[in-house]
Amino acid sequence: MHRAVRQVLYTARQTQHHLNNIRSSLPQYASSGLRHLSSSTPGGLPIPPHPMRKYTIGLLSGLVLTGAVYYAYRDPSPTALNEQAGRPMSTSTINPDPENEGLRKIIAVDDERLYTGTFPLSKEIPAEDVGGRKVLGMLTPEEATKKLRSMEESYHVGRDQGVWRYDVVQLPSNNPIEDDHAEKIVEVPDLAAEVDGQKTDWMFWGVFDGHSGWTTSAKLRNVLIGYVARELNETFKLAAADPITPYPSQLAVEQAIKNGFVRLDHEIVHQSVERVFKNPSKLIAAEQLAPALSGSCALLAFYEPRSQLLRVACTGDSRAVLGRRTPNGKWIAAALSKDQTGSNKEEEERMNKEHPDAVYKWSKETQLKIKNQFFGRTPNPNLKTPPYVTAEPVVTTTKIEPSKGDFVVLATDGLWEMLTNDEVVGLVGKWLDKQQGKPAAGSRGLFNFIGGGDSSDTALPVESGTIDGESKTPIRVKQWGIEEAKQERFVFEDKNAATHLIRNALGGKNDDVVCALLTLPYPYSRRYRDDLTVEVIFFGESKEKSDKVTTNHEATTPKKDDLTNVKSKL
Repeated sequence: MHRAVRQVLYTARQTQHHLNNIRSSLPQYASSGLRHLSSSTPGGLPIPPHPMRKYTIGLLSGLVLTGAVYYAYRDPSPTALNEQAGRPMSTSTINPDPENEGLRKIIAVDDERLYTGTFPLSKEIPAEDVGGRKVLGMLTPEEATKKLRSMEESYHVGRDQGVWRYDVVQLPSNNPIEDDHAEKIVEVPDLAAEVDGQKTDWMFWGVFDGHSGWTTSAKLRNVLIGYVARELNETFKLAAADPITPYPSQLAVEQAIKNGFVRLDHEIVHQSVERVFKNPSKLIAAEQLAPALSGSCALLAFYEPRSQLLRVACTGDSRAVLGRRTPNGKWIAAALSKDQTGSNKEEEERMNKEHPDAVYKWSKETQLKIKNQFFGRTPNPNLKTPPYVTAEPVVTTTKIEPSKGDFVVLATDGLWEMLTNDEVVGLVGKWLDKQQGKPAAGSRGLFNFIGGGDSSDTALPVESGTIDGESKTPIRVKQWGIEEAKQERFVFEDKNAATHLIRNALGGKNDDVVCALLTLPYPYSRRYRDDLTVEVIFFGESKEKSDKVTTNHEATTPKKDDLTNVKSKL
Protein backbone atom coordinates (compact mmCIF):
# COMPACT_ATOMS: atom_id res chain seq x y z
CA MET A 1 0.00 0.00 0.00
CA HIS A 2 1.44 3.36 -0.97
CA ARG A 3 1.34 6.06 1.64
CA ALA A 4 2.12 9.75 1.68
CA VAL A 5 5.51 11.18 2.46
CA ARG A 6 6.82 8.33 4.57
CA GLN A 7 8.70 9.83 7.49
CA VAL A 8 9.14 8.05 10.78
CA LEU A 9 7.64 10.26 13.45
CA TYR A 10 6.87 13.43 11.66
CA THR A 11 4.51 14.55 14.41
CA ALA A 12 2.95 17.93 14.99
CA ARG A 13 6.39 19.49 15.20
CA GLN A 14 7.61 18.56 11.70
CA THR A 15 10.14 20.79 10.07
CA GLN A 16 9.39 23.73 7.85
CA HIS A 17 11.88 22.17 5.41
CA HIS A 18 9.46 19.35 4.71
CA LEU A 19 6.55 21.74 4.26
CA ASN A 20 8.51 23.77 1.75
CA ASN A 21 9.31 20.66 -0.25
CA ILE A 22 5.65 19.68 -0.37
CA ARG A 23 4.56 23.19 -1.29
CA SER A 24 7.04 23.40 -4.13
CA SER A 25 6.04 20.01 -5.50
CA LEU A 26 2.33 20.01 -4.70
CA PRO A 27 1.01 23.56 -5.11
CA GLN A 28 -2.57 22.39 -4.70
CA TYR A 29 -1.83 21.78 -1.02
CA ALA A 30 -1.13 25.44 -0.42
CA SER A 31 -4.81 26.26 -0.12
CA SER A 32 -5.51 23.43 2.28
CA GLY A 33 -3.80 24.70 5.39
CA LEU A 34 -0.29 23.28 5.07
CA ARG A 35 1.21 26.71 4.85
CA HIS A 36 -0.04 27.54 8.35
CA LEU A 37 1.43 24.58 10.19
CA SER A 38 4.79 25.98 11.18
CA SER A 39 3.22 28.65 13.32
CA SER A 40 0.56 26.51 14.94
CA THR A 41 2.11 23.18 15.83
CA PRO A 42 3.19 22.35 19.38
CA GLY A 43 6.70 22.22 20.75
CA GLY A 44 9.66 24.52 20.28
CA LEU A 45 10.42 27.27 17.81
CA PRO A 46 9.60 27.12 14.10
CA ILE A 47 12.32 25.60 11.95
CA PRO A 48 13.60 27.95 9.23
CA PRO A 49 13.09 26.80 5.65
CA HIS A 50 15.87 24.80 4.08
CA PRO A 51 17.83 27.36 2.04
CA MET A 52 19.15 25.03 -0.64
CA ARG A 53 17.33 26.78 -3.45
CA LYS A 54 18.54 30.20 -2.39
CA TYR A 55 22.24 29.93 -1.80
CA THR A 56 25.08 29.60 -4.25
CA ILE A 57 28.77 29.00 -3.75
CA GLY A 58 30.78 31.94 -4.94
CA LEU A 59 33.89 29.84 -4.95
CA LEU A 60 32.46 27.86 -7.85
CA SER A 61 30.54 30.57 -9.65
CA GLY A 62 33.46 32.95 -10.03
CA LEU A 63 32.87 35.27 -7.09
CA VAL A 64 35.88 36.25 -5.04
CA LEU A 65 36.65 37.65 -1.63
CA THR A 66 37.11 41.17 -2.95
CA GLY A 67 36.56 43.28 0.15
CA ALA A 68 36.29 40.92 3.05
CA VAL A 69 39.59 41.94 4.60
CA TYR A 70 40.08 45.19 2.74
CA TYR A 71 41.02 47.18 5.83
CA ALA A 72 43.85 44.79 6.61
CA TYR A 73 45.11 43.91 3.15
CA ARG A 74 44.70 45.75 -0.16
CA ASP A 75 45.34 43.57 -3.16
CA PRO A 76 45.67 45.64 -6.36
CA SER A 77 44.24 42.68 -8.30
CA PRO A 78 41.45 41.23 -6.13
CA THR A 79 40.28 38.88 -8.86
CA ALA A 80 43.57 37.02 -8.50
CA LEU A 81 42.45 35.82 -5.08
CA ASN A 82 40.43 32.99 -6.58
CA GLU A 83 42.73 31.86 -9.36
CA GLN A 84 44.31 29.03 -7.39
CA ALA A 85 41.21 26.85 -7.14
CA GLY A 86 42.05 23.25 -7.86
CA ARG A 87 45.84 23.60 -7.67
CA PRO A 88 47.93 21.63 -5.16
CA MET A 89 47.95 23.22 -1.72
CA SER A 90 50.62 23.42 0.93
CA THR A 91 50.69 21.04 3.89
CA SER A 92 51.25 23.85 6.39
CA THR A 93 48.65 24.05 9.13
CA ILE A 94 48.11 27.70 8.32
CA ASN A 95 47.41 26.81 4.69
CA PRO A 96 49.58 29.36 2.82
CA ASP A 97 48.93 29.98 -0.84
CA PRO A 98 51.73 28.24 -2.77
CA GLU A 99 51.59 30.84 -5.54
CA ASN A 100 51.78 33.85 -3.26
CA GLU A 101 54.46 33.66 -0.59
CA GLY A 102 53.37 35.10 2.73
CA LEU A 103 49.66 34.50 2.19
CA ARG A 104 47.23 32.00 3.65
CA LYS A 105 43.93 30.80 2.25
CA ILE A 106 40.75 32.07 3.84
CA ILE A 107 37.02 31.87 3.28
CA ALA A 108 34.21 34.27 4.08
CA VAL A 109 30.52 33.52 4.23
CA ASP A 110 27.42 35.70 4.36
CA ASP A 111 23.72 35.02 4.04
CA GLU A 112 23.94 34.25 0.33
CA ARG A 113 27.41 33.25 -0.79
CA LEU A 114 30.68 31.61 0.11
CA TYR A 115 33.86 33.45 -0.87
CA THR A 116 37.47 32.34 -1.02
CA GLY A 117 40.66 34.36 -0.99
CA THR A 118 44.06 34.89 0.63
CA PHE A 119 45.28 36.87 3.62
CA PRO A 120 48.76 37.83 4.90
CA LEU A 121 50.42 35.32 7.21
CA SER A 122 51.74 38.19 9.30
CA LYS A 123 48.27 39.41 10.29
CA GLU A 124 45.61 37.89 12.51
CA ILE A 125 42.51 36.83 10.63
CA PRO A 126 39.55 38.95 11.80
CA ALA A 127 36.34 37.26 12.90
CA GLU A 128 34.36 39.39 10.47
CA ASP A 129 35.10 41.70 7.57
CA VAL A 130 33.84 45.23 7.18
CA GLY A 131 30.72 43.92 5.50
CA GLY A 132 29.86 41.64 8.41
CA ARG A 133 30.83 38.41 6.67
CA LYS A 134 32.22 35.57 8.78
CA VAL A 135 35.94 35.10 7.99
CA LEU A 136 37.81 31.85 8.66
CA GLY A 137 41.21 30.41 7.89
CA MET A 138 40.65 27.58 5.43
CA LEU A 139 41.54 24.06 6.54
CA THR A 140 44.54 22.48 4.86
CA PRO A 141 43.91 19.36 2.78
CA GLU A 142 45.39 17.31 5.61
CA GLU A 143 43.11 18.93 8.18
CA ALA A 144 40.12 18.51 5.89
CA THR A 145 40.93 14.82 5.43
CA LYS A 146 41.23 14.34 9.19
CA LYS A 147 37.80 15.87 9.68
CA LEU A 148 36.35 13.86 6.82
CA ARG A 149 37.64 10.60 8.27
CA SER A 150 36.93 11.31 11.94
CA MET A 151 33.75 9.17 12.03
CA GLU A 152 34.64 6.44 9.53
CA GLU A 153 34.25 2.74 10.33
CA SER A 154 34.94 -0.40 8.32
CA TYR A 155 34.35 -4.04 9.19
CA HIS A 156 35.42 -7.39 7.73
CA VAL A 157 32.68 -10.00 7.95
CA GLY A 158 34.25 -13.46 8.17
CA ARG A 159 31.06 -15.45 8.58
CA ASP A 160 30.92 -16.76 5.00
CA GLN A 161 27.31 -15.70 4.60
CA GLY A 162 27.56 -13.67 1.41
CA VAL A 163 28.84 -10.39 2.87
CA TRP A 164 32.56 -9.83 3.28
CA ARG A 165 32.80 -6.14 4.25
CA TYR A 166 30.87 -2.98 4.95
CA ASP A 167 32.07 0.62 5.34
CA VAL A 168 30.35 3.46 7.20
CA VAL A 169 31.04 7.16 7.64
CA GLN A 170 29.23 10.22 8.94
CA LEU A 171 29.95 13.91 8.46
CA PRO A 172 28.01 16.39 10.62
CA SER A 173 26.62 19.65 9.36
CA ASN A 174 24.23 20.22 12.24
CA ASN A 175 25.62 20.48 15.75
CA PRO A 176 25.01 17.90 17.05
CA ILE A 177 24.55 15.70 14.01
CA GLU A 178 20.92 14.66 13.48
CA ASP A 179 21.72 11.57 11.38
CA ASP A 180 22.35 8.15 12.88
CA HIS A 181 22.97 4.60 11.72
CA ALA A 182 22.87 0.98 12.93
CA GLU A 183 24.28 -2.36 11.83
CA LYS A 184 23.49 -5.75 13.33
CA ILE A 185 24.05 -9.40 12.42
CA VAL A 186 21.65 -11.78 14.18
CA GLU A 187 22.41 -15.50 14.21
CA VAL A 188 19.16 -17.47 14.00
CA PRO A 189 18.18 -21.14 13.60
CA ASP A 190 17.58 -22.06 9.98
CA LEU A 191 14.05 -23.30 10.51
CA ALA A 192 13.75 -24.44 6.91
CA ALA A 193 17.01 -26.41 6.89
CA GLU A 194 16.96 -30.19 6.72
CA VAL A 195 19.75 -30.59 9.28
CA ASP A 196 18.75 -29.86 12.87
CA GLY A 197 20.79 -27.19 14.56
CA GLN A 198 21.91 -25.45 11.38
CA LYS A 199 22.02 -21.68 11.72
CA THR A 200 22.00 -18.73 9.41
CA ASP A 201 22.49 -14.97 9.69
CA TRP A 202 20.06 -12.12 9.40
CA MET A 203 21.99 -9.00 8.48
CA PHE A 204 20.67 -5.47 9.00
CA TRP A 205 21.97 -2.04 8.03
CA GLY A 206 20.13 1.23 8.59
CA VAL A 207 20.58 4.97 8.11
CA PHE A 208 18.34 7.47 9.87
CA ASP A 209 18.03 11.10 8.80
CA GLY A 210 16.78 13.00 11.84
CA HIS A 211 14.76 16.20 11.75
CA SER A 212 14.21 18.87 14.38
CA GLY A 213 16.89 17.22 16.48
CA TRP A 214 18.68 13.93 17.02
CA THR A 215 16.41 12.16 19.49
CA THR A 216 14.27 10.20 17.03
CA SER A 217 17.18 9.00 14.91
CA ALA A 218 18.99 7.92 18.09
CA LYS A 219 15.89 5.99 19.17
CA LEU A 220 15.81 4.23 15.80
CA ARG A 221 19.49 3.32 16.10
CA ASN A 222 18.82 1.65 19.42
CA VAL A 223 15.58 -0.23 18.79
CA LEU A 224 14.32 -0.32 15.18
CA ILE A 225 16.29 -3.43 14.17
CA GLY A 226 15.02 -5.21 17.27
CA TYR A 227 11.41 -4.37 16.46
CA VAL A 228 11.78 -5.61 12.89
CA ALA A 229 13.70 -8.74 13.90
CA ARG A 230 10.97 -9.76 16.34
CA GLU A 231 8.30 -9.42 13.65
CA LEU A 232 10.43 -11.42 11.23
CA ASN A 233 11.03 -14.10 13.84
CA GLU A 234 7.29 -14.63 14.36
CA THR A 235 6.71 -14.73 10.60
CA PHE A 236 9.46 -17.29 9.97
CA LYS A 237 8.36 -19.46 12.91
CA LEU A 238 4.79 -19.50 11.66
CA ALA A 239 5.91 -20.54 8.18
CA ALA A 240 8.26 -23.24 9.51
CA ALA A 241 5.33 -24.95 11.16
CA ASP A 242 3.80 -25.59 7.75
CA PRO A 243 5.25 -28.85 6.32
CA ILE A 244 4.25 -27.88 2.78
CA THR A 245 5.59 -24.33 2.60
CA PRO A 246 8.14 -23.97 5.44
CA TYR A 247 9.34 -20.63 4.17
CA PRO A 248 7.33 -17.38 4.41
CA SER A 249 6.12 -15.68 1.26
CA GLN A 250 7.68 -12.48 -0.04
CA LEU A 251 4.58 -10.53 0.95
CA ALA A 252 4.66 -11.98 4.47
CA VAL A 253 8.29 -10.97 4.99
CA GLU A 254 7.68 -7.47 3.64
CA GLN A 255 4.62 -7.10 5.87
CA ALA A 256 6.65 -8.17 8.91
CA ILE A 257 9.16 -5.40 8.21
CA LYS A 258 6.34 -2.87 7.84
CA ASN A 259 4.82 -4.05 11.11
CA GLY A 260 8.11 -3.47 12.91
CA PHE A 261 8.28 0.13 11.69
CA VAL A 262 4.65 0.88 12.50
CA ARG A 263 4.73 -0.67 15.98
CA LEU A 264 7.80 1.29 16.95
CA ASP A 265 6.23 4.47 15.61
CA HIS A 266 3.10 3.77 17.68
CA GLU A 267 5.19 3.28 20.80
CA ILE A 268 6.95 6.60 20.30
CA VAL A 269 4.00 8.68 19.18
CA HIS A 270 1.07 7.31 21.20
CA GLN A 271 2.30 5.14 24.05
CA SER A 272 4.66 7.90 25.14
CA VAL A 273 1.68 10.25 25.45
CA GLU A 274 -0.23 7.69 27.51
CA ARG A 275 2.74 7.37 29.86
CA VAL A 276 3.11 11.09 30.50
CA PHE A 277 -0.62 11.58 31.03
CA LYS A 278 -0.50 8.88 33.72
CA ASN A 279 2.43 10.64 35.38
CA PRO A 280 1.99 14.32 34.47
CA SER A 281 5.44 15.73 35.12
CA LYS A 282 6.98 18.26 32.76
CA LEU A 283 10.41 16.73 33.32
CA ILE A 284 9.15 13.24 32.45
CA ALA A 285 7.17 14.65 29.52
CA ALA A 286 10.27 16.34 28.12
CA GLU A 287 12.15 13.04 28.26
CA GLN A 288 9.37 10.75 27.06
CA LEU A 289 8.07 12.99 24.27
CA ALA A 290 11.45 14.04 22.88
CA PRO A 291 11.50 11.39 20.11
CA ALA A 292 7.88 12.23 19.26
CA LEU A 293 8.56 15.96 19.03
CA SER A 294 11.44 15.30 16.70
CA GLY A 295 11.35 13.08 13.60
CA SER A 296 13.41 10.96 11.26
CA CYS A 297 13.48 9.24 7.92
CA ALA A 298 14.47 5.59 8.06
CA LEU A 299 16.14 3.35 5.50
CA LEU A 300 16.66 -0.25 6.59
CA ALA A 301 18.20 -3.13 4.61
CA PHE A 302 17.64 -6.76 5.64
CA TYR A 303 19.72 -9.48 3.96
CA GLU A 304 18.98 -13.16 4.35
CA PRO A 305 21.97 -15.19 3.09
CA ARG A 306 20.05 -18.46 2.64
CA SER A 307 17.74 -16.98 0.01
CA GLN A 308 20.20 -14.24 -1.07
CA LEU A 309 17.28 -11.80 -0.89
CA LEU A 310 17.79 -8.19 0.18
CA ARG A 311 14.77 -6.33 1.48
CA VAL A 312 15.00 -2.54 1.61
CA ALA A 313 12.44 -0.59 3.62
CA CYS A 314 12.26 3.15 2.98
CA THR A 315 10.30 5.77 4.82
CA GLY A 316 11.49 9.25 3.84
CA ASP A 317 14.05 10.38 1.30
CA SER A 318 17.15 8.40 2.15
CA ARG A 319 18.07 6.08 -0.72
CA ALA A 320 19.49 2.64 -1.46
CA VAL A 321 21.23 1.86 -4.77
CA LEU A 322 22.62 -1.47 -5.99
CA GLY A 323 25.80 -1.67 -8.02
CA ARG A 324 26.14 -4.72 -10.29
CA ARG A 325 28.92 -5.47 -12.77
CA THR A 326 27.88 -6.11 -16.37
CA PRO A 327 29.57 -8.62 -18.73
CA ASN A 328 31.66 -5.81 -20.26
CA GLY A 329 33.24 -5.04 -16.88
CA LYS A 330 31.31 -1.85 -16.22
CA TRP A 331 28.75 -1.32 -13.49
CA ILE A 332 25.06 -0.51 -13.62
CA ALA A 333 23.06 1.29 -10.92
CA ALA A 334 19.67 -0.04 -9.80
CA ALA A 335 17.59 2.00 -7.38
CA LEU A 336 16.27 -0.19 -4.54
CA SER A 337 14.10 2.54 -3.01
CA LYS A 338 12.09 5.50 -4.16
CA ASP A 339 12.33 8.80 -2.36
CA GLN A 340 9.15 9.33 -0.37
CA THR A 341 8.78 13.08 -0.89
CA GLY A 342 6.33 15.54 -2.36
CA SER A 343 7.79 14.94 -5.82
CA ASN A 344 6.76 11.27 -5.69
CA LYS A 345 3.60 11.05 -7.82
CA GLU A 346 2.26 8.02 -5.95
CA GLU A 347 2.59 9.87 -2.67
CA GLU A 348 0.92 12.92 -4.17
CA GLU A 349 -2.06 10.89 -5.36
CA ARG A 350 -2.52 9.21 -1.97
CA MET A 351 -2.30 12.52 -0.10
CA ASN A 352 -4.79 14.23 -2.40
CA LYS A 353 -7.21 11.32 -2.13
CA GLU A 354 -7.19 10.85 1.64
CA HIS A 355 -6.46 14.27 3.14
CA PRO A 356 -7.73 17.66 1.97
CA ASP A 357 -5.76 19.39 4.69
CA ALA A 358 -2.55 18.55 6.44
CA VAL A 359 -1.14 18.35 9.91
CA TYR A 360 0.66 15.24 11.18
CA LYS A 361 -0.04 12.41 13.64
CA TRP A 362 -1.60 13.69 16.86
CA SER A 363 -5.28 14.56 17.01
CA LYS A 364 -6.39 18.09 17.87
CA GLU A 365 -7.50 16.88 21.30
CA THR A 366 -4.11 15.32 22.04
CA GLN A 367 -2.26 18.43 20.89
CA LEU A 368 -4.40 20.69 23.09
CA LYS A 369 -3.98 18.42 26.11
CA ILE A 370 -0.20 18.36 25.71
CA LYS A 371 -0.15 22.14 25.31
CA ASN A 372 -2.30 22.75 28.39
CA GLN A 373 -0.47 20.32 30.68
CA PHE A 374 3.12 20.57 29.48
CA PHE A 375 4.23 22.73 26.56
CA GLY A 376 3.59 23.35 22.89
CA ARG A 377 1.45 25.45 20.61
CA THR A 378 -2.19 25.72 19.70
CA PRO A 379 -3.02 23.15 17.00
CA ASN A 380 -3.99 24.29 13.55
CA PRO A 381 -7.73 25.01 13.32
CA ASN A 382 -7.88 23.14 9.99
CA LEU A 383 -6.78 19.88 11.58
CA LYS A 384 -9.31 17.25 10.48
CA THR A 385 -8.11 13.74 9.65
CA PRO A 386 -4.68 12.88 11.06
CA PRO A 387 -2.40 11.09 10.64
CA TYR A 388 -1.24 12.71 7.42
CA VAL A 389 2.10 10.99 7.27
CA THR A 390 2.94 7.40 8.01
CA ALA A 391 5.84 5.37 9.31
CA GLU A 392 4.87 2.44 7.11
CA PRO A 393 7.72 1.97 4.66
CA VAL A 394 7.75 0.96 1.03
CA VAL A 395 9.59 -2.38 0.93
CA THR A 396 11.39 -3.80 -2.10
CA THR A 397 12.86 -7.28 -2.52
CA THR A 398 15.94 -7.87 -4.68
CA LYS A 399 17.95 -11.00 -5.47
CA ILE A 400 21.60 -10.36 -4.67
CA GLU A 401 24.36 -12.06 -6.66
CA PRO A 402 27.35 -12.28 -4.30
CA SER A 403 29.36 -14.24 -6.88
CA LYS A 404 29.26 -11.20 -9.17
CA GLY A 405 30.49 -8.83 -6.48
CA ASP A 406 27.29 -6.83 -5.97
CA PHE A 407 27.41 -3.89 -3.59
CA VAL A 408 24.73 -1.63 -2.10
CA VAL A 409 25.02 2.00 -1.02
CA LEU A 410 22.67 3.31 1.68
CA ALA A 411 22.81 7.04 2.30
CA THR A 412 20.81 9.94 3.68
CA ASP A 413 19.65 12.55 1.21
CA GLY A 414 22.70 14.74 1.80
CA LEU A 415 24.70 12.47 -0.52
CA TRP A 416 22.07 12.29 -3.26
CA GLU A 417 21.85 16.08 -3.32
CA MET A 418 25.43 16.04 -4.60
CA LEU A 419 25.86 12.84 -6.62
CA THR A 420 23.63 10.86 -8.99
CA ASN A 421 22.94 7.15 -8.61
CA ASP A 422 25.19 6.45 -11.61
CA GLU A 423 28.03 8.52 -10.18
CA VAL A 424 27.81 6.80 -6.80
CA VAL A 425 27.92 3.33 -8.36
CA GLY A 426 30.68 4.33 -10.77
CA LEU A 427 32.76 5.81 -7.96
CA VAL A 428 32.44 2.71 -5.78
CA GLY A 429 33.01 0.37 -8.73
CA LYS A 430 36.21 2.11 -9.76
CA TRP A 431 37.33 2.43 -6.12
CA LEU A 432 36.79 -1.31 -5.69
CA ASP A 433 38.87 -2.10 -8.76
CA LYS A 434 41.66 0.13 -7.50
CA GLN A 435 41.61 -1.44 -4.04
CA GLN A 436 41.77 -4.92 -5.55
CA GLY A 437 44.48 -4.00 -8.07
CA LYS A 438 42.31 -4.66 -11.10
CA PRO A 439 42.43 -2.67 -14.34
CA ALA A 440 39.49 -0.34 -14.78
CA ALA A 441 36.91 -1.30 -17.39
CA GLY A 442 38.13 -0.17 -20.80
CA SER A 443 41.76 0.31 -19.80
CA ARG A 444 44.60 -1.44 -21.61
CA GLY A 445 46.05 -3.10 -18.55
CA LEU A 446 47.29 -2.71 -14.99
CA PHE A 447 50.09 -0.32 -15.97
CA ASN A 448 47.61 2.16 -17.39
CA PHE A 449 45.33 1.71 -14.40
CA ILE A 450 48.05 2.56 -11.90
CA GLY A 451 49.67 5.46 -13.64
CA GLY A 452 49.19 5.41 -17.38
CA GLY A 453 46.78 8.32 -17.34
CA ASP A 454 44.53 7.13 -20.17
CA SER A 455 40.86 8.03 -20.39
CA SER A 456 39.92 5.36 -17.89
CA ASP A 457 41.41 7.48 -15.12
CA THR A 458 38.73 10.14 -15.63
CA ALA A 459 35.69 8.22 -16.88
CA LEU A 460 33.64 6.26 -14.38
CA PRO A 461 33.09 2.59 -15.32
CA VAL A 462 29.30 2.78 -15.20
CA GLU A 463 26.62 2.19 -17.80
CA SER A 464 24.52 5.30 -18.34
CA GLY A 465 20.96 5.24 -17.09
CA THR A 466 19.68 4.00 -13.77
CA ILE A 467 17.36 0.98 -13.52
CA ASP A 468 14.04 1.35 -11.71
CA GLY A 469 14.53 4.97 -10.75
CA GLU A 470 15.52 8.38 -11.97
CA SER A 471 19.07 9.65 -11.76
CA LYS A 472 18.68 13.38 -12.19
CA THR A 473 21.41 15.96 -11.77
CA PRO A 474 21.47 16.66 -8.01
CA ILE A 475 20.23 20.08 -7.00
CA ARG A 476 23.41 21.14 -5.21
CA VAL A 477 25.49 20.27 -8.26
CA LYS A 478 23.21 22.54 -10.28
CA GLN A 479 23.57 25.26 -7.67
CA TRP A 480 27.32 25.12 -7.65
CA GLY A 481 27.63 25.30 -11.42
CA ILE A 482 29.77 22.17 -11.76
CA GLU A 483 27.61 20.10 -14.10
CA GLU A 484 30.24 20.61 -16.77
CA ALA A 485 33.43 18.56 -16.76
CA LYS A 486 31.98 15.89 -14.49
CA GLN A 487 34.83 13.56 -15.37
CA GLU A 488 37.37 15.97 -13.89
CA ARG A 489 35.76 16.09 -10.47
CA PHE A 490 36.68 12.76 -8.95
CA VAL A 491 39.59 11.48 -6.91
CA PHE A 492 40.50 8.09 -5.38
CA GLU A 493 42.53 8.40 -2.19
CA ASP A 494 40.49 6.97 0.69
CA LYS A 495 40.59 3.41 2.01
CA ASN A 496 37.02 3.65 3.24
CA ALA A 497 34.49 3.46 0.39
CA ALA A 498 31.92 5.57 2.24
CA THR A 499 34.48 8.29 2.96
CA HIS A 500 35.50 8.12 -0.69
CA LEU A 501 31.92 8.94 -1.71
CA ILE A 502 31.58 11.89 0.64
CA ARG A 503 34.92 13.37 -0.45
CA ASN A 504 33.80 13.29 -4.07
CA ALA A 505 30.38 14.66 -3.14
CA LEU A 506 32.11 17.66 -1.54
CA GLY A 507 34.35 18.49 -4.49
CA GLY A 508 36.60 15.51 -5.10
CA LYS A 509 39.67 16.59 -7.01
CA ASN A 510 39.17 20.27 -6.19
CA ASP A 511 40.93 20.68 -2.84
CA ASP A 512 39.73 24.26 -2.45
CA VAL A 513 36.09 23.21 -2.62
CA VAL A 514 36.56 20.28 -0.24
CA CYS A 515 38.52 22.37 2.25
CA ALA A 516 36.09 25.29 2.07
CA LEU A 517 33.02 23.12 2.66
CA LEU A 518 34.69 21.32 5.55
CA THR A 519 35.93 24.58 7.09
CA LEU A 520 32.44 26.02 7.51
CA PRO A 521 31.09 25.56 11.06
CA TYR A 522 27.45 25.16 11.98
CA PRO A 523 25.13 26.95 11.21
CA TYR A 524 26.89 28.28 8.09
CA SER A 525 27.54 24.76 6.81
CA ARG A 526 23.79 24.08 6.62
CA ARG A 527 23.52 26.49 3.71
CA TYR A 528 25.75 24.33 1.56
CA ARG A 529 25.48 20.74 2.76
CA ASP A 530 23.37 18.51 4.96
CA ASP A 531 24.42 15.94 7.55
CA LEU A 532 25.87 13.01 5.63
CA THR A 533 25.63 9.31 6.54
CA VAL A 534 26.78 6.65 4.06
CA GLU A 535 27.05 2.86 4.26
CA VAL A 536 28.55 0.65 1.54
CA ILE A 537 27.89 -3.10 1.78
CA PHE A 538 30.05 -5.50 -0.26
CA PHE A 539 28.59 -8.90 -1.13
CA GLY A 540 30.74 -11.90 -1.95
CA GLU A 541 32.85 -14.61 -0.41
CA SER A 542 34.39 -13.76 2.95
CA LYS A 543 38.07 -12.92 2.66
CA GLU A 544 38.71 -14.13 6.20
CA LYS A 545 36.95 -17.27 7.48
CA SER A 546 36.91 -16.25 11.13
CA ASP A 547 33.17 -16.56 11.92
CA LYS A 548 33.47 -13.04 13.37
CA VAL A 549 33.09 -9.39 12.53
CA THR A 550 36.42 -7.61 12.89
CA THR A 551 37.49 -4.01 12.53
CA ASN A 552 39.20 -3.10 9.28
CA HIS A 553 41.76 -0.80 10.87
CA GLU A 554 43.12 0.77 7.70
CA ALA A 555 39.67 2.23 6.95
CA THR A 556 38.56 2.97 10.52
CA THR A 557 39.38 5.95 12.69
CA PRO A 558 40.46 4.58 16.09
CA LYS A 559 37.92 4.96 18.89
CA LYS A 560 38.14 4.09 22.55
CA ASP A 561 35.25 1.63 22.33
CA ASP A 562 36.27 -0.16 19.14
CA LEU A 563 35.95 -3.59 20.80
CA THR A 564 32.48 -2.77 22.11
CA ASN A 565 31.40 -1.52 18.69
CA VAL A 566 32.48 -4.75 17.02
CA LYS A 567 30.74 -6.90 19.62
CA SER A 568 27.52 -4.97 19.11
CA LYS A 569 27.48 -5.91 15.45
CA LEU A 570 26.61 -9.52 16.31
